[in-house]
Amino acid sequence: MCGVPANSCFKPNGIPMKQPEQITLDSDEFEALRLVDLLKMQQQHAAIQIGVSRQTLANVLKSARFKLMDCLTHGKALLMKNAPEEKL
Repeated sequence: MCGVPANSCFKPNGIPMKQPEQITLDSDEFEALRLVDLLKMQQQHAAIQIGVSRQTLANVLKSARFKLMDCLTHGKALLMKNAPEEKL
């Protein structure tokens, strides 16, 4: 994995961290999103870079995208594994 999230958590504004439900985005999910959605890499090339099959990458992307939409839609906090720690 090469990408590291800039923050360890994103949460709804004005709500203390202990209140919203928390969803964890795994480091492989973050990296898959970074390569495919941010860097616009083809899934086949991203899968090779991560060291998984294209189908596995597709499954990881599906999971990551669901988590993102769940947080955005329902006001949940998104925690990132392997991100720099910060005070919340």
